[in-house]
Amino acid sequence: MSAHAIHDNAPIGSIIAWSDGTPRPPERFTRKLAAWLTSNGKGRLIRKQPSRSMGTLSLSASFTLHEADFGAGGVVAIRVHRSFSLGSSLHFNVVERPAIGSVRVFDRPGEDAELVHLASHLPAAEEWLSRHGYPRAVLQEVTADEVGAAVVEGRAA
Repeated sequence: MSAHAIHDNAPIGSIIAWSDGTPRPPERFTRKLAAWLTSNGKGRLIRKQPSRSMGTLSLSASFTLHEADFGAGGVVAIRVHRSFSLGSSLHFNVVERPAIGSVRVFDRPGEDAELVHLASHLPAAEEWLSRHGYPRAVLQEVTADEVGAAVVEGRAA
C-alpha cells in the first residue's frame, strides 16, 4: 500500500509495517542491518495529520507510528515515533487492525489528538487512565463500521 492508502484507510490503533523492498541482511553484518532497519520496521498508528499551511510554508499530510519505548522499572524514558509524509516512497502494509470493541485513549480532543493507549475494553481504558493522568483524555470505542470499511477500502487500494 502507499502512504496515501494508509492515511486514508487505516484506523488509528492499527499496526503498520513499512519496507523499502530490500531483503534483510544477515545478523553478522551489523552496520548493514542497522541501515536496513531504518527503512524497514513496524509500529502502531497513533496520529494522522492533514496537510496544512503556515504563511508561505506548506506541509504535506502525514501519519505517525509509535515504534518503541525504552526505559526500566515500568518507567518509559524514551518513546520512539516515526512520521511519514504522503510522498514517502516506502511500501506500507496493515499488519493488524484494532479489535472491534477495543477502546482508544487519546491525549486530548480534536484533530491534533494522539493515541496514547489502546485498551481491550472500556473498564481497562478507564483503569489505565486513572494510573497515567491525562486530564484532557478522550476515550473512543473501535466500531465494526470503521474496521470493516478499512478492510474493504484497503483491498481496493
